[in-house]
Amino acid sequence: MDAVTIAVVRGALDQVADEMNVHLIRSALSPVISEMNDCATGIYDARNGETIAQGQFGLPLFLANMQLMVQALMPIVEREGGFREGDVWVLNDPYVSGTHLPDAKMLAPFFYRGQLVALLAATGHLRDIGGMTPGGFPPSSTSIHQEGLIIPPVRLVRGGELDQSMLRLICANLRMPDDVRGDLLAMRNVFAVGAARLNAVLDRYGADVVAAATAEMMERSEQQMRSYIRELPNGVYRFEDFLDNDGLIDEPIRFVLKLTAQDGELEFDFTGTAPTSKGPFNLPRSTTISACYVTIKHIFHDVPVNGGAFRPIRFVIPEGSALSACYPDPVSGYLEMVGRVVDLSLGALVQGIPKRVPAAFFGTTGNSNIGGVHPRTGRFFVGGFPYPGGYGGSLESDGLVHAVSPQSMAMLMSFELCEHRYPIRFRHVKLREDSGGAGWHSGGAGSSISFTALSNMVYNVLGDRVDHPPFGVLGGQPGAPNQVRFCTAGREWAPPLRSKYQGLELQPGDWVEMSSPGGGGYGDPLTRDIASVERDLNRGVVSLERARREFGVELQSTTEIGGRLRYRLDEPASERLRAARLGTRKANAPGAS
Repeated sequence: MDAVTIAVVRGALDQVADEMNVHLIRSALSPVISEMNDCATGIYDARNGETIAQGQFGLPLFLANMQLMVQALMPIVEREGGFREGDVWVLNDPYVSGTHLPDAKMLAPFFYRGQLVALLAATGHLRDIGGMTPGGFPPSSTSIHQEGLIIPPVRLVRGGELDQSMLRLICANLRMPDDVRGDLLAMRNVFAVGAARLNAVLDRYGADVVAAATAEMMERSEQQMRSYIRELPNGVYRFEDFLDNDGLIDEPIRFVLKLTAQDGELEFDFTGTAPTSKGPFNLPRSTTISACYVTIKHIFHDVPVNGGAFRPIRFVIPEGSALSACYPDPVSGYLEMVGRVVDLSLGALVQGIPKRVPAAFFGTTGNSNIGGVHPRTGRFFVGGFPYPGGYGGSLESDGLVHAVSPQSMAMLMSFELCEHRYPIRFRHVKLREDSGGAGWHSGGAGSSISFTALSNMVYNVLGDRVDHPPFGVLGGQPGAPNQVRFCTAGREWAPPLRSKYQGLELQPGDWVEMSSPGGGGYGDPLTRDIASVERDLNRGVVSLERARREFGVELQSTTEIGGRLRYRLDEPASERLRAARLGTRKANAPGAS
């Protein structure tokens, strides 16, 4: 098929997926979808479940996971009588659909002139799903049943009629039934939007042309992905990393990856990874695969995402490991696990293609949740704060600062909206000085967020990357470790497990502070350009002490401008140190060639 037709059809299908996504964001009730964009939509092949098109506003992990969800659900639907026009299926069972219980998934068949042509899917994070903690992230759960309501694959809509009894049953088990009901109905409604737009596309171009273009799109994505993978020299690349603990037992959890590249194909082998955790740090197999897809997409970002892009990649994930959770393993810490799989993949890939791969990103979503009864409304509230951090440096640039998690991309709500919805007041929101790993290109700075409680509430936090901070590559330094601190009854303290705590009772005047890691550095810090160090110093990203210690520079002069000191830096005064720094820069700068 000619390239113009393929491009036009692809653009039309992408537009349909985008419109579904925007419709969900605009119509959802809870801010976790409407403000944080914690959702995704897509179009899938009705024959094999492969991805046809995805909304660009969706979360990367959801987009990667939904193909696997669709493929897992298809045989279940067939056993229940098959896809019928006007039906919508809903589920959140992580052992079928991946991720964790707060993520509701829906699937609807699309019929064109009586023929099943495609499947439409949507994922949305529900603000609450019941369970032992508000928001669904209990750090000490030992069973999936402690984490919330499990929804197996069921028909929520039959022949176009909403099953009100099923919807009442779901909402009756949740702390915020009205918000969840609104979000579920918003998810259902995106299928009407998708169906109307797909009908228009097929009417305009014809079903045969669209089917042929879709097949060609997938073939081209597969070939493009294989061509990029061939940049990785054939061989085996090994890397290991650790999670600080499982929320119950204060011992590290080991992750092992053997990455094999062979003639345009990749195999991710996680043999040697720790067994299933007692606590909630386990990952369903499909989400482990999805995390690897997210990594590959970040590295080879111009490959169109469809089913063809995933075909050259295979997986070995041992049963019984923390990366292959089975019922009733708890999974509420899944985002921390995803972050570790992404970093593990980066650590292996950088050995073969260092010019493409960055250092580790901040590596913790650090989900902080509050819950209680609002003193103004008398209604239950649940608020969540997945705090941002720094990305790793790369050949092209320093890492992003104060950035959202690359596997999630769920944005923080505006702080004004948080203070309007919840009885809290923010003490500060700022970049965290000296948090990015030093390097030829430094890791981006993390952030520090702190708020004071204005009424009684319960606080839970589920994070990581304290004992094992984000790693640097090619001589780059690690980012600063995660840090969580509380002040209750006038006493400041840190949780025993550093970044995990469940059931902290906050009273008016108590505060919490969450300081995220920066990204790892890329290349030897002594090769960094002095002007860049000077810029970071004057922006408050790096301290003078650290500039001297890690970048090997000296203070030349200071000038006061507008009440602020501006620094000028120079090479070290010592001829020996200056010669060593210049020699290191010429010999080791990753971009010297």
